[in-house]
Amino acid sequence: MLTFLLLTAFVLGGHCDDNIRYIEDIEDNTRVVGGSNAAKNAWPWQISLQYLSGGYWYHTCGGSLIRANRVMTAAHCVDRSNTFRVVLGDHNLSQNDGTEQYISVSAIRINSGWNTNNVAGGYDIAILHLASSATLNSYVKLATLPANNAVLSNNYNCIISGWGRTVTGGSLPSILQQAPLPVVDHSTCSSSSYWGTTVKSSMVCAGGNGAQAGCQGDSGGPLNCVVNGAYQVHGVTSFVSSSGCNVYRKPTVFTRVSAYISWINSNL
Repeated sequence: MLTFLLLTAFVLGGHCDDNIRYIEDIEDNTRVVGGSNAAKNAWPWQISLQYLSGGYWYHTCGGSLIRANRVMTAAHCVDRSNTFRVVLGDHNLSQNDGTEQYISVSAIRINSGWNTNNVAGGYDIAILHLASSATLNSYVKLATLPANNAVLSNNYNCIISGWGRTVTGGSLPSILQQAPLPVVDHSTCSSSSYWGTTVKSSMVCAGGNGAQAGCQGDSGGPLNCVVNGAYQVHGVTSFVSSSGCNVYRKPTVFTRVSAYISWINSNL
C-alpha cells in the first residue's frame, strides 16, 4: 500500500507578471502547516520552481540556489516533460515584489538512482542548470551545503520554508511560509511507531508532532538548519504520509543533502 505523498503542487497557483495568471487571494490566517509568514527575503536561496501550461506559469515546487546558475530540487519535481523556470528573490507569489529574477531551466540532472515508482528507494534529488546566472544581492544568495555525510542530532532545530499548502488539501499561500521542524534521528524515524523501513539512512526526518509539516508545493525546497552560526540546507523536501501532511509520528521526510555532496559537486 502507498503510505506516502509527494509534495509537488500541480496547476494550483501562478505568479504575478504579464504572462501568468494571478492566484486567488489568500486570507492572512493561512499558513504552511503550523507555520507563519516568513519575513521578506528571509530565505534568499529559496526559489519557486514553475512550469508553463496554457500560456501561464504555475508554482509546483521549491528549490535552493547553490550556484549562480544551479538550483537543487527534488527529482520528483522535474521527472516529467514540462517547460520550467525558476523565480528567485520572490516573497509574495501574487504580486510583483520588485526583487524577482526569472530564469529558464536549460538542463535537468536527475540522480540516476531515482525511480518514480519507488519513492521510498531514495535518490529524490536533482540539479537544474539555469540558462543564465542569477544576480546575487541581498534578496538572492547562495545556499550553504553541509559537510559530506554530516548528520544532525535528534531534536536539532531546523526550519522548513516554502509556498506549499497551509493545510492538507488546502490552497497554496501567496506569501512564503516557514515552520520549525526539529530533526527526528534515523533510529527513531525508522522505528515501527514512526516510518519504519520506508525511511532510509540517506533521508532526514523532521517534525512529526502533528502540528507543523511540509505539504504539497513544498517539494524540493530546503530544510534550513543553523550550524556554526550560519544556515545550511540539510534537506530537500520529499514526502509525507498519504493520511495527511501533519500526521503525528509521520515526520516530513527530506533527501539528506550531506549524503549526496559528491554527486552534487559532479553536476555543478
